[in-house]
Amino acid sequence: MHLNVYGYTTVRTNIEIDDELIARVMRIYRIRTKREAVDYALREVDVEPMTREEMLAMRGTGWDGDLDEMRSPRPVPEL
Repeated sequence: MHLNVYGYTTVRTNIEIDDELIARVMRIYRIRTKREAVDYALREVDVEPMTREEMLAMRGTGWDGDLDEMRSPRPVPEL
């Protein structure tokens, strides 16, 4: 991007992108153009990483499962 008197502006760039990957992203996120898909992806990764304290604060939230029970063999139901 170039800085001008009013702030930042866009710049045309040619890049090689995996066609299957971009098609998948466009389909999953219902994005209409490749430009929008690239812009969306860049904005998704352009965030401040979590601090160690923020990560530790998440510990123990959101899941109450029992891994040992989930890993134990279970009978397959008859069809």
